[in-house]
Amino acid sequence: MATYAWRGRNNRGEAVNGELEAMTEGGVADQLLAIGVAPVHIALTEGAKVEQGEGLLARLNRQPVVVDDLLVFSRQMYTLNKAGVPILRAFAGLQASASKPAMVDLFKDIRSSLDQGRELSAALARHQNLFGAFYISMVRVGEMTGKLTEVFLRLNEHMEFERDVRERIKQATRYPMFVMIAMGLAVVILNVFVIPVFAKVFAGFNAQLPLITRGLLAFSGWMVAWWPLLIALSIAVVLGARSYVRTPAGRYRWDARKLKLPIIGDIILKATLARFARSFALSSQSGVPLVQALTVVAQTVDNAFIGSRIEQMRDGIERGESISRCASATGVFTPVVLQMINVGEETGELDNLLFEIADMYERDTDYAIKGLSAAIEPILLAVIAGLVLLLALGVFLPLWNLGQAAMGKGGG
Repeated sequence: MATYAWRGRNNRGEAVNGELEAMTEGGVADQLLAIGVAPVHIALTEGAKVEQGEGLLARLNRQPVVVDDLLVFSRQMYTLNKAGVPILRAFAGLQASASKPAMVDLFKDIRSSLDQGRELSAALARHQNLFGAFYISMVRVGEMTGKLTEVFLRLNEHMEFERDVRERIKQATRYPMFVMIAMGLAVVILNVFVIPVFAKVFAGFNAQLPLITRGLLAFSGWMVAWWPLLIALSIAVVLGARSYVRTPAGRYRWDARKLKLPIIGDIILKATLARFARSFALSSQSGVPLVQALTVVAQTVDNAFIGSRIEQMRDGIERGESISRCASATGVFTPVVLQMINVGEETGELDNLLFEIADMYERDTDYAIKGLSAAIEPILLAVIAGLVLLLALGVFLPLWNLGQAAMGKGGG
């Protein structure tokens, strides 16, 4: 956060000036407008310019705010609210105790917004790329219902679950990814450096080589001759795929295809539906209207395909249809879950049953993740065995044939 010098005119048209701390010039303008001053000129102070120039390297190396930081923040806000600490005093303490510069700047900006009379949800909304729509909406509901302490506790539990799922998936896929990368490097090294050496040996045989060997030699020669084009093409494919996935249509198709991937697709589906059920339960339990809750939850599931199905549910509820019927029309829930939603809707215990559904999906996800490595390892072993067999037959079969021919010739 930097210090800006400003000049402006108040409501009576008088010229006024001063200095304010903010993240950007726009932040200064917002603060001035909030106190009834029309800004005329805003610029960094000389000290801020020097400090900004000196701190360029530090800012480049500064660590950004991550999910773990927001998790700790939610837990701290729950504790401070439960203890009855005033919110301005709470953020002053958080700012003083924060060790990461990015978090210090975040707390400064939130404090500045609160000093201007903004609500906490409005202050957090200035950093929506960090907190997300669901987090901000839940805080807003907590302010409206007076359940802000409980909301922060629920958000902390929700974020812990999401973090644990991501970490378990990463842990389960880390070994297979390393194996696949090692296999790719091995194939490149063999085709670029090893097989060309054997090609020179085979060239002196003056004999018909086996089909497997001819295929390996042809593929190796093609890689050696066209490796710059292969690298450029690979980079172009990766960049093109990333650009396509960032488009709405590309994101939707990729997210839909992810759910159909072998082995891992079912895990992604269950984790996404667990996130939906818990988010929906939290929103409904906090008093958020169903239509608004589904609108926000559709943005938090982190899957465009499932998000579109949730929006389909919202549209059906707006037309007056029941939740269970709308959920059934999406085609993504199992019959058991649909039955639980139906019972919850009839008994008025939908919130509790949604939490039960979330717990069920979380248990299924945890069980599937634990068996992920066991399911992937046989496939990797089969691929590695096939690759080794192919290379062994392609390289050593001609040598074997040559040895047999030499032995036959010598014996004759």
